[in-house]
Amino acid sequence: MQKPDFLVHDSTDSVGVIVVEGLEAGQTLVGWVMDTDATIEILALDAIPLGHKVALNDIQDGDTILKYDNDIGKAIANIAKGGHVHVQNVKTKRW
Repeated sequence: MQKPDFLVHDSTDSVGVIVVEGLEAGQTLVGWVMDTDATIEILALDAIPLGHKVALNDIQDGDTILKYDNDIGKAIANIAKGGHVHVQNVKTKRW
């Protein structure tokens, strides 16, 4: 496997975490799903900074976002597969 661009800790996660710098829109990203040792490819729709998240599938407004098999908030806009997932389209459920 080539060096991954993003990591997915659990196969139930809806996002992967970017682990390299300089990813650009239109780039095919390779991800490693750690719990199954699988690799996946996703076309990046946006430039995504290191440490930010990429949508693994289409996410609808109101959907729960899962990272590390944990609920990290809800989508406040539709997010297409390969889109940048961050504070512009995800909010906590705490308040």
